[in-house]
Amino acid sequence: QVQLVESGGGLVQAGGSLRLSCAASGRTSSIGAMAWFRQAPGMEREFVAAITWIGSVTNYADSVKGRFIISRDNAQNTRYLQMNRLKPEDTAVYYCAATQYRSANFYCTRIYEYWGQGTQVTVSS
Repeated sequence: QVQLVESGGGLVQAGGSLRLSCAASGRTSSIGAMAWFRQAPGMEREFVAAITWIGSVTNYADSVKGRFIISRDNAQNTRYLQMNRLKPEDTAVYYCAATQYRSANFYCTRIYEYWGQGTQVTVSS
């Protein structure tokens, strides 16, 4: 089993920055990749970014490319999402997810076995 705990959400003005953290514990050796998804009210959960657990292969949704950066701290079993130049449309609950797969369609929610509880990000205009 893997446990994921997100932190770092909050309220920020448009143009501002936030950094989300996702701390993994348990059988972290089974993790192939971790990702961030987000879900706005009334919308489906959508892919934001992913990073392989070993190595640093990254993937980003087009909507966040050039603004968001996913990174890792292996010593702390933590992955981060640095969000810059935030827009009101970035407002959502952000979820951390983990999958056993190191190469997959990271956009697909079905490949992720573990999910965090979510953290709210609100961007005011």
